[in-house]
Amino acid sequence: MFVTKSRLRHSLILFVSFSLLMHSSLDAEEQNSESLTDASSAIEMKQSIKYAHLLSRVKWKPVAQGMPRRRGAFEPGVEVTGVPYSSVKSVGRYIGFDIYLKTFLAAVENPQSVVYTENLRGEVPNAECYYGTVCSGYTSYALQCGIWYLSRVHTPDYREGIHLVEPQSAQSAQPGDLIFTPPRPGSHIELVTGVTRDKEGKVTHVRVEESRPPTTMNTNRTEAEFNTHLASKNRKLYRITDLDAWRGANRADAFMFPNYEEDSATPVINRVLLLDRGDWVAYRKDQPVKINIMDRDRQEVQQLVVKRGESIVETIEQPGIGMIERNFPAAGNYSAYCILGDGSQSQACEFAVCDLGFQLPEEDIKLGKPWEIELSSDNMQPILLYFRSAKNSYAQNMIFLTEADRRNGKVSIPADLLQDKGKTEVWLIGENQYGRLKERKEFQLR
Repeated sequence: MFVTKSRLRHSLILFVSFSLLMHSSLDAEEQNSESLTDASSAIEMKQSIKYAHLLSRVKWKPVAQGMPRRRGAFEPGVEVTGVPYSSVKSVGRYIGFDIYLKTFLAAVENPQSVVYTENLRGEVPNAECYYGTVCSGYTSYALQCGIWYLSRVHTPDYREGIHLVEPQSAQSAQPGDLIFTPPRPGSHIELVTGVTRDKEGKVTHVRVEESRPPTTMNTNRTEAEFNTHLASKNRKLYRITDLDAWRGANRADAFMFPNYEEDSATPVINRVLLLDRGDWVAYRKDQPVKINIMDRDRQEVQQLVVKRGESIVETIEQPGIGMIERNFPAAGNYSAYCILGDGSQSQACEFAVCDLGFQLPEEDIKLGKPWEIELSSDNMQPILLYFRSAKNSYAQNMIFLTEADRRNGKVSIPADLLQDKGKTEVWLIGENQYGRLKERKEFQLR
C-alpha cells in the first residue's frame, strides 16, 4: 500500500503522543500508589506514637521505700514520668507485654507489692525492678508487635519494610523514624515522636523518646543538637514504610497482649485491698497469692471473700489490716473483695491461677535435625516459643503456635530453625485475659 510522507508523519505523531500519554498515566498511577503508601505509613506511625506515649508519659508516685532503679531506688512520694527501665527477661514481667499498664500502677499503690519487695538486681543482667521495660520493648510495644524484637534486629538486615533515611539529618526526620545505635557492647533503639517546622517548612526541632535508666527519656533537640546526636556513636536513622512487612507474623492484634484499649483507659485502683502483684494479673499454681488489706479510707473491713468464677472459695471473718497469703490449687479466674462496715462490697481485685510448662526431648537435640517440644497448660493459652543462642545474640527465633499445636499438645521444631551449636535457651510464653507467663529452659544444641 502506498503511504504518503504526510500520512506517515501524522501516524508517528499520534504514536508518540499515545506513548507519552500512557507513560504519563503510568507515572501518575505509580506516584498515586506511592502517595497512598506514604499516607498509610504516616497514619500507622501516628498511631504508634500514641501507643508509645502510653508508656512514656504515664505518671506515678511510689508509696514506699525499696523500688529499685539503676544505682539506687525511686523515692517515695516523688512523681515519676514513664515506666521503669528493667530488662526483666523471663523472671519478671514486661509492662505492656506480660502485664497491663494498670497492673503496674496498682502494684505501685501497694506498699507490699513485688515492685517494693522483689529486686532483680544481681539476679538478671540489666534488670532491677520486677516490672519494667527496655528500649526494644518500648519501641516494639509502640510498633504494635505481639512480642519485643531485640534492638539489634530492628534494622533492614533482619526486617523487611524498613530503609535507611537519606540524607542522615534532622531535615529528613519524620515522626515514627527509628534511631539505631550499634552494639558498644549493647545496642540501643530510639523513636522519633515529633518534628517541629518553621513557617518555611524547615525542621527546627526533633523530639526523641527512648527507654533507658531509670525511666523513659523525652528529649526535644534543636536541628544542630539532633544532627550531633545522630552523628555520634555511629547512629543511623531508619524509616519503616511497611509496618506489616516489618512485623511479619509478630502482630499485637493476633494476641491478647499488648492491649492498648486497656492500657489507654484510666484505671480505678482499689483502695481497700491489693494483690502483691498488683491487680488484674496472672499467677502460677505454685505461687502464693498475697492479699494486702489496706482499708485506706477506714471503712471497717468485716470480711474478706475470695471467689473462683461465681463460686465462693473462702470467707474470712474480721481479717484485720495486713497481708493474707493463700495457695489456690485449682486453676481458674478469681476475685477477692471485702465486705465493709456499712454492709457494702468493696471493689474486687481480679486475678488468674494458671499452669504453663513444656518438656524437651530426652535424647540429644542435634543441629539440622527436626525435633519436638511437648506442651502443658491450664487456664493459659500457649502462644509462642522463643529461642536465644548463647553463641549468637542476633539469633532471635520464634515459633507462633497454632490451634493444632495446642490441640496436639506438642510443637514440631524445623531442622533449619536453629543455626548455632552450644547452649540455647527456649521460652514458652502463654497468655490469658489477665496477662502472660513465661517458662524458660536451657539445652545444648549438638
